[in-house]
Order: sequence, then structure tokens, then C-alpha cells
Amino acid sequence: MSYSQEDCIRDTKEHISQVREFMIMFANELLQRALVHDQSKLESPEIEIFTEYTPKLKNSTYGSDEYKTYLKEMQVALKHHYENNSHHPEHYKKYICNGCFREYVKNPNPCHSCYTCGYSQFQEESDISQMSLMDIVEMICDWKAATMRHEDGDIGKSIEINQKRFKYSNDLADIFRNTIKLFD
Repeated sequence: MSYSQEDCIRDTKEHISQVREFMIMFANELLQRALVHDQSKLESPEIEIFTEYTPKLKNSTYGSDEYKTYLKEMQVALKHHYENNSHHPEHYKKYICNGCFREYVKNPNPCHSCYTCGYSQFQEESDISQMSLMDIVEMICDWKAATMRHEDGDIGKSIEINQKRFKYSNDLADIFRNTIKLFD
């Protein structure tokens, strides 16, 4: 059976149509996220705490000791915010055994020990690797907007600081740097 140019055109048009459909699905999801972004900040317990700390954060340098102190003082609001907004790496958790350093996506039952070494204490960390591409796109847009609230905001510096904070790869950092060119 031969494969004609007409067959190739038909198959290629079908492929183009499928890609277009998936990209429109992706774009629609991003539009929905844009419409509801950070709505939890308008509700208790977030609104009260963000009302107090937004001016303080604005006058601080992202990643500074002063900034980190404010974040510690905002823990009630931030815990609620991260639980309700998947565009933050803190929304996703991994649990690391303090004995053998094996990582678990779900918290092992505290009554049981690590399946590998038997140790029973775990450290909780944010896990950016559980995020979807939708989460990542919303996150980088959020980071850019956040830099605009700071006197000395710098999205490039935020990417650098957050690479250490969330332990993401150089490849992902480069993807972020390539993406932020869109904001210029």
C-alpha cells in the first residue's frame, strides 16, 4: 500500500488540528486560573494578615532576613494560602526519612517507620516536582507580579533565590529566564 501526498496532507492536517485542540485546552485552563488567581487572599485568615504585612513586604528585599522574618510572622495566612493555591511549590509536600533520606510523596504513617531503613522521623519539604505545567506558568507570572510590588524587585534575582529555596534544576531556571523575556 502506498502513502500518497494526499494521505500525508490529510494526516498532517489531522495532527495540526489535534495540536490546536490541546493548545486551546491549555490556554482555556490558564484563562480560568487567571480569573481566580489568589482569591483566597480576599478571605479570612489571609485578608487580615496580608493587610498588615503587604506594606512591610513591599519595603523589604526579597529573600532578606527581614523578609524571611515577616514570612514567619505570617504563617497562619501563608499556610492557608499554600493549601488553597497549587501554583505555589509549598502546596506540594514530600517527606524525607531522617535515617536513609528516602523521599515519600505521601506522609508515611507516623506510627510506622521508613519502609527502607526502619527510621521513624521525617522532614517535610516543598516539592516543586509535583507541580503541573499549568502551576508552573501561573507561578512564574505570580513571581513577576510580586517583583513589581517591591521597590527593588528583580525577577531574575527571584529565579536565582527560588532555585536555592525550592531546589529546582538549572534547566528549569533557564526555562524561567527564557520565559520572562515575554514580560519585557
